[in-house]
Amino acid sequence: MVKLTRIYTRGGDQGQTSLGNGARVPKHDLRVAAYGTVDEANAILGIARLHSAGDPDTDAMLGRIQNDLFDLGADLCTPEEENPKYPPLRIVHAQVDRLEREIDALNAELEPLNSFILPGGSPLAAHLHHARTVARRAERLMTELAGHEPVGAPALKYINRLSDHLFVLSRHVNGRGTADVLWVPGANR
Repeated sequence: MVKLTRIYTRGGDQGQTSLGNGARVPKHDLRVAAYGTVDEANAILGIARLHSAGDPDTDAMLGRIQNDLFDLGADLCTPEEENPKYPPLRIVHAQVDRLEREIDALNAELEPLNSFILPGGSPLAAHLHHARTVARRAERLMTELAGHEPVGAPALKYINRLSDHLFVLSRHVNGRGTADVLWVPGANR
C-alpha cells in the first residue's frame, strides 16, 4: 500500500524521476511519457464522472476503469524483470475480459453506425471521446516503448480495448446513439 507523508521530495528538480524499481530516468523517458499519458486519460475520466451522477451504472463502470488505469500506471512504471524481489502490480487478462464484456453489453443496445461520429453530443460523451483520444495516444506510446523494452501483453490489450470501450460508452450515454453527432463527408465544401 502506498503511504504518502510528503508530497514534494525535490528528487525531480534535476529533470529525473524514479521508476517503480528505483531506477532513475529522465522525466522525458518514453516509459514516463506512457504512464503519464495513462494518468492524463484517468484525469479526463474524473471530469467525465462529474456528468455521470444520474447514471450509477456508468459511473461505477468509469470508477472501475479509473482504478484499472492506476494499475496500468503501476505496471508501466516498473520495468519487467525476471524474479523481482517484490513482484510488481501488473494488468491481468481478467481486466481485459471485463472491458470486453462491458463493450459487448453496451454495443448490443446500439444501432449500427452508418457514419463516423464527431466527438460531442452530451457533455459526458464529449469527455469520454476526449479520454478515448488520450487513451489512443497512450497506446501509441506504449507500443513504441514495447519496441524498445518489454511491456506486458495484458497491458497493451487493456489500453487497446479501453479506447473501444470509451467509444461505445460515449454512444451509450448519447441516448444509445440517438444524440450522436454524425460526420457528413464534404458537408462544407
